[in-house]
Amino acid sequence: QVQLQESGGGSVQAGGSLRLSCAASGDLTREYCMVWFRRTPGKEYEGVAKILVMSGTSYYADAVKGRFTISRDSAKKTAYLQMNSLKPEDTAMYYCAARRVSCGAGFVWNEYRHRGQGTQVTVSS
Repeated sequence: QVQLQESGGGSVQAGGSLRLSCAASGDLTREYCMVWFRRTPGKEYEGVAKILVMSGTSYYADAVKGRFTISRDSAKKTAYLQMNSLKPEDTAMYYCAARRVSCGAGFVWNEYRHRGQGTQVTVSS
C-alpha cells in the first residue's frame, strides 16, 4: 500500500513563490516516478512536472518551464515542487501521484494508481 501526502499550498500574490512537498510511504522500492498534477473546477487534470526518484530525471509541462522546479529526496521518499514567478493562472488544486518503474509518456492522470488528496494553491493578481 502506498500513501502520498502533500503539503505547502497556500495563497500568494502574483510573482511570488511556494514550495510543495509530497511525502510517500509504503512499498516504493527501486525506480519510481513522482508527478505533480493540478486541476481547476470544470477542467481536466493537467500535468505539471514529474521526476524519476532514483535517477533524478525530470520533465516539465511547457506552461511551467523556467518557473517551476521539481526535485526529490530519495531517502525520504519525498518530492518537492518549487514554484516561482507564480501567475493567477497557476491557481489550482495540486495533486501528487506516483507510479512504479517509469514516468511513462506525457502526463496521464489515469496512469497513476497512487494519488494524494491535494493541496490548494491560490495566486492573486
